[in-house]
Amino acid sequence: MTWWKIWSRSGGRRAGEPDYYEEGVDLVRHGHYHEALISFRLSLKHQPRHAATLEQMAVVYTHIGLADEAVRAYAAALEERPRSPAAHYGLAFLLLRKGAEGEARRHLEEFLVLARADREEPRHLDHARRTLQRLGAPVAEAATN
Repeated sequence: MTWWKIWSRSGGRRAGEPDYYEEGVDLVRHGHYHEALISFRLSLKHQPRHAATLEQMAVVYTHIGLADEAVRAYAAALEERPRSPAAHYGLAFLLLRKGAEGEARRHLEEFLVLARADREEPRHLDHARRTLQRLGAPVAEAATN
């Protein structure tokens, strides 16, 4: 196996180097948000613009009250993975807080179109539907396939 195949399989990490993304996820689970950001930033050095890492960073930014950074991280994640239900969902509620109802509505509608009813938390689906109803928008159903 060539060195490139080994390098690309490891996400660009050297042998023995930690998986910074997984480390960050574990830190988030334990409420260590600032430390998680460090791990996610290191992860992005190895896999720039990695959508899952950007989504996790957005969650962390939201938890620590940095809404503008969270919006930017979700937007960057959607550039890489436009069909991410999680990014649409998280971004929608941040936009609502900023008063951008039209844009938030669009992301909630996209979330419901992309979300699979068998994979998404029912509470997220219900929350999105209730929010759209409150905003006076027609409510789409989550995809079932």
